[in-house]
Amino acid sequence: MRKTINLVLLLLPFIAISQQILPEVERARVVDEILDERFNNVLPKLMDDAGLDMWVLISREYNEDPVLRTMLPATWLNARRRTIILFYRDKEKNTIDKLAVARYNIGKSIISAWDKEKEPNQWKRLMELISERNPEKIGLNFSKDHNIADGLDKTDYDEFMANLPKKYHSKVVSAEQLAVRWIETRTPREMTIFNQLTDITHDIIAEAFSEKVITPGITTTTEVEWWMRQKVTDLGLETWFHPTVDVQRTSEELVGHLYSFSGRPDDEVIQRGDLLHCDFGITYLRLNTDCQELAYVLKPEETEAPSFLVNALYDGNRVQDFLTQNMVKGKVGNEILAKALKDAKASGLQPSIYTHPLGMYGHSAGTTIGMWDSQGGVMKDDGENYPLNPNTAYAIELNATVNIPEWNRDIRIMLEEPGFFGEDGFRYINGRQTELLLIPRPKSHLGN
Repeated sequence: MRKTINLVLLLLPFIAISQQILPEVERARVVDEILDERFNNVLPKLMDDAGLDMWVLISREYNEDPVLRTMLPATWLNARRRTIILFYRDKEKNTIDKLAVARYNIGKSIISAWDKEKEPNQWKRLMELISERNPEKIGLNFSKDHNIADGLDKTDYDEFMANLPKKYHSKVVSAEQLAVRWIETRTPREMTIFNQLTDITHDIIAEAFSEKVITPGITTTTEVEWWMRQKVTDLGLETWFHPTVDVQRTSEELVGHLYSFSGRPDDEVIQRGDLLHCDFGITYLRLNTDCQELAYVLKPEETEAPSFLVNALYDGNRVQDFLTQNMVKGKVGNEILAKALKDAKASGLQPSIYTHPLGMYGHSAGTTIGMWDSQGGVMKDDGENYPLNPNTAYAIELNATVNIPEWNRDIRIMLEEPGFFGEDGFRYINGRQTELLLIPRPKSHLGN
């Protein structure tokens, strides 16, 4: 059981945020320190592994390459004019040049290498830097298979190639593997922060799914969604998608997966006996969470959830286990998906798995393990051929369809929790839900 759902918490009418949320100036310090560490300690090895000795990123203001955006210092909310970054890795000397073909330094690590008064043409200065280093390969961010690695626009690509000396044209290659590795790779310090923001996410969900927010017969699902959105704003945080809350109850049939993502009825009044589900994630210190959890609204005579719902949640946890047990270094998403589904079905479960990378973006780059509408595997251009690498994070997103005779229908146990895959295997970043949240929280000190 994860730490945010414990006995003490279940007895509290108000759920406090258990982690300190930093003021903006401290957030900036942390962001920039992590960037420096990634540039100096992470990037050189990633370039070596990708077989690239030069990586060039080009963006114009308000049209940022999604990879370049993650490299901007905390005080840069956007690129400036045309921003060009050049990384050059000399493996023999164990050095890495981090240069900005821009009027300014980009943070502390990326130093300006362009004096416009000496050389007015930005493209010409870039070509001078390339020629001086004479790279074996020049990686650019274009990719068919990974959207986040496809951030170089056509105009800048055409300008780059038009100015690049002909002898280097054959050395230009896609930097997609390097770009994805940069986006997906997490450092130990980032994982410490990831645990904290996942804990905050769990706390907000626990408060939203409590009597502090929900009064059965009065409160609607839409009101809970906007409460969650407002809570994030009040805490000085951001969310990368609008929260959703939906209901499963005895009088309604199970509908398709699309219902959970689009087409839910607005302002549905929450009733006693409802099984509630939310989808919610926050952004903090340039990392993102993505969580789905469940709550049960107690009937007047009840002090705990019905056993058939408790058992249904257990089935959902079992699907999680079949997935995470099959997450093996070097396997591609379709392999992991097929084996996990096979194992779960052999155990009598009705699973659906659609796990995605999580980190610098909510739907991030890396190993795709199914999609809700592609349970037979995803296509190559959705990342099917990309292997599972260590030091990466995922939203363990899936569901189990469970028949409930007491309700004369099927229900869907939809779960999602941030997880980390390291050299020692898989772990949940801040635990996972193994017990239903109850509304209202039982008051054990009151007798009959």
